[in-house]
Amino acid sequence: MGRVNAECDFCMCEDHVLHGMVSLADGAPAAEATVYVQSETLKLLTESDSNGGFRIPGVCPDGKNILKIKKARYATVTVPIPESTKKSSIIHVRLKRADKPYIVKNPVDKVRRIGQSVILCCKAVGNPAPAQYLWYHNGTLLDSSVYKYNSKLVLRNLNIDQAGEYFCKASNDAGSVKSQAAKLSVIASDEASCDPRPESYFIRLPHDCFQNATNSFYYDVGKCPANPCTGKIDQGLQCKDRAIYCCGVSKMEIREISCSGYTLPTKVAAECGCSVCTEIKMTVRGRATAADNGEPIRFGHIYIGNNRISMTGYKGTFSVHIPADTERLVLTFVDRLQKFVNTTKVLPFNKKGGAVFHEIKLLRKKAPVTLESSETNTIPLGDMEGDDPIAELEIPPNTFYRQNGELYTGKVKASVTFLDPRNISLATAAQSDLNYINEEGDMLPLHTYGMFSMDFTDETATESLNAGKVRVHLDSAQVRIPEHLQQMKLWSLNPETGLWEEEGDFKPDQSTRRKREERIFLVGNMEIRERRLFNLDVPESRRCYVKVRAYRSERFLPSEQVEGAVISLINMEPAAGYSSNPRAWGRFDSAVTGPNGACLPAFCDEQRPDAYSAYILASLAGEELEAVPSSPRLNPNAVGVPQPYLNKLNYRRTDHVDPRIKKTAFSITVAKPSPSTAGESNGPIYASENLRECEQAHYSAAHFRFYRVEKDQYDYNTVPFNENDPMSWTEDYQAWWPNPMEYRACYMKVKINGPQEVNIRSRNMGGTHPYTVGKLYGIRDVRTIRDMEQSNLSTVCLEFKCSGMLYDQDRVDRTLVRIIPQGKCYRESVNSMLQEYLVNHLPLAVNNESGEYTMLAPLDPLGHNYGIYTVTDQNPSIAKEIALGRCFDGTSDGTSRVMKSNVGIALTFNCVEREVVQQSIFQYLQNSPRQRERTGIRRQQRDICIGQAKMRRVTQRRSSPRVQCTPTD
Repeated sequence: MGRVNAECDFCMCEDHVLHGMVSLADGAPAAEATVYVQSETLKLLTESDSNGGFRIPGVCPDGKNILKIKKARYATVTVPIPESTKKSSIIHVRLKRADKPYIVKNPVDKVRRIGQSVILCCKAVGNPAPAQYLWYHNGTLLDSSVYKYNSKLVLRNLNIDQAGEYFCKASNDAGSVKSQAAKLSVIASDEASCDPRPESYFIRLPHDCFQNATNSFYYDVGKCPANPCTGKIDQGLQCKDRAIYCCGVSKMEIREISCSGYTLPTKVAAECGCSVCTEIKMTVRGRATAADNGEPIRFGHIYIGNNRISMTGYKGTFSVHIPADTERLVLTFVDRLQKFVNTTKVLPFNKKGGAVFHEIKLLRKKAPVTLESSETNTIPLGDMEGDDPIAELEIPPNTFYRQNGELYTGKVKASVTFLDPRNISLATAAQSDLNYINEEGDMLPLHTYGMFSMDFTDETATESLNAGKVRVHLDSAQVRIPEHLQQMKLWSLNPETGLWEEEGDFKPDQSTRRKREERIFLVGNMEIRERRLFNLDVPESRRCYVKVRAYRSERFLPSEQVEGAVISLINMEPAAGYSSNPRAWGRFDSAVTGPNGACLPAFCDEQRPDAYSAYILASLAGEELEAVPSSPRLNPNAVGVPQPYLNKLNYRRTDHVDPRIKKTAFSITVAKPSPSTAGESNGPIYASENLRECEQAHYSAAHFRFYRVEKDQYDYNTVPFNENDPMSWTEDYQAWWPNPMEYRACYMKVKINGPQEVNIRSRNMGGTHPYTVGKLYGIRDVRTIRDMEQSNLSTVCLEFKCSGMLYDQDRVDRTLVRIIPQGKCYRESVNSMLQEYLVNHLPLAVNNESGEYTMLAPLDPLGHNYGIYTVTDQNPSIAKEIALGRCFDGTSDGTSRVMKSNVGIALTFNCVEREVVQQSIFQYLQNSPRQRERTGIRRQQRDICIGQAKMRRVTQRRSSPRVQCTPTD
């Protein structure tokens, strides 16, 4: 059909005309789309007009000619010219936004022996699909002609030199992305993959167990780090081994610890070995509330990508189970009532298992204003009192389109919500984690100058509208860092990846601006279609990392480090001249502490130490942790940073000037360490290229600290377990938590009638299981809380070990629980419903001691009517926190941080010393005036003797001698 053109690379049919129409995903016309024909090289034929149409004469409709349609920021579409015998034909092409590749499967760490084989796998998605994969070993590109790889890399007959880090790089027409690095360990065939010697791990003993040998309350029980190790290798190569092996405790020994009046059994790690890793669940929990007033987001929808996976509750609470192999958790919160901006968050989580708590803040939508679609409309961005807007939106006339692509005419309801970085209280409402992927595929940070969300609807607010080219006029006076003016770009958020993608550059505004001609503006263009969240951002290369650790107490012991704490850092933008008083925040980051703390990214400047500052805060299960004080005297040993570097960092806790402010955050100047200064080379600030050094820093290296304010409570487990690290769980019949996939916390509410606060202990032993009967599970000590209105009343929520299956899931054990108040107390009453339940569920524990209470713990989760509070969760700390909240509140479904003393009580003790009806003679002598002493003594002696005589007459036999009382001087 037809003839060959002059270049001999394309078939021509002079009597045929091809008509085409190019539209965007929403149906709007795609102007300026270029049309190529596929030959030996791409040959440009034409370009679409303002209506998206194009006309190409002379192309043959033989079904073999291939057209390619391209448009900036859209994926290239390849379409054949359909076969036709007519003199004209029509094609319709719809473009979809081009998406850079995004890694959905990262290679995983593996351990192999010399001579074995391994496969590492990587998978990325994008539009178009990634066409190329490259693999790197320790940063060096592997030769594809040698290794014959694609998305999978196979290494056979391994040797020691092949150990190290591997990552892949996936590419398509829109860009590239790099995967997380996987560590491949290669060990000798006869080498032990785990060090058999346990590391030191100190537990704190009860208050009556001081150890003279170590002059402390601490005892070394040892631990085995859960590092990957070699186990039974699958037949055939698998991307992920069917069974994952970890180092763990292979042998334990029982030790007896001498305490005051008793011995305390404990089990210590004696030897480490390789076994199947403890199975874990990863969860994020939290609360979604309004950023302005804390209003809960009730029954909101939670999405991962386009899939709805959960909802918020009536109080805004939520829980999301994290799929296995997730590296980056991206959640989008959608308010069903549309009062709040859809909010996408990248939430850090604990990859070792358990739950991490997050507070999610959502911006309230701005009330809509009415626009005329046929007129030019302007909307300011930023409404800080006493300050100019940061930017202004300009919407040209005839810009709005319906969802089917038709031009919309009429009134428009426009709601534009701006997150102003000059308002530091809104930093926690920032969308995503302010990262983007550069051309090389590396994830890098952005510095924001404001985010804005746009919603356009028709006059009746029933149909969402799109908009064509919208201009953003940026006030250059609001950009205080001169070099940022040249780097400023417009970005849009990809809600599926949580990454920001470039929309366009800013250029000097050449138009005449009324009212503010004296100001200099930059102008950028964008289209408002499927994406509605935009950002004024600058890629920032001046980066450092800040090392932070969290602790269970202000003793700051290595063994008391807390995993799963959320550390947040707010980067503050410097004012002109790098003033020490920042004017705005530029970035918000969070990280979760692991066994070696956390490293948080922060902006820093090599030339000026005071260029950037930051606020750092921490929380654990929703509870704010306390920072080390900076006044009245700054203690470098407590802060964790030596002098003189500490002074250079200008450490200040938030209550440094005003003691009424919370003590839960601190500010620093992020002074980049000087390579020539020895005192700055060991933390707590690390240059961006030294991230690995920050992550692996020894405990003794400088770092900042948070700690939990110690409560009057103590937990002891016979089988040691770190509740912040589920991987530390050990299979043992005496384990407090028998199932590492599901943790059940039990509490009893105990009331004390008496003027003093009292320490109460629960001693928990095996009750009915043949392997544990009479053996100690653990001890819990806690101090009662005095009622604010009744001085002779105090109450406590006391944990005890729940009854139930032990770790082998073979049979249940009814835990034998002894409740022992300190001091002279007697049991006054037991909740009648609890007592009835125990009587009806035999066996019944013996209660011969009036000063304590013993029970075989119930198997059922009874509830507040019994004074028992039970919660099950994938995280022990969360389970305990929820159960405590219910116990404090005295309900089965509520929560409170204030103890309600007279509701939901299980057990009551009286700890009031009985009043003496008659004074002793010694008291009388001490209290009576001297002039009446002799008369008073005679009367007192006589009364005492008469009373004694009456008692003897009742109790003694008749043959007993008669008692005669004769008062004497």
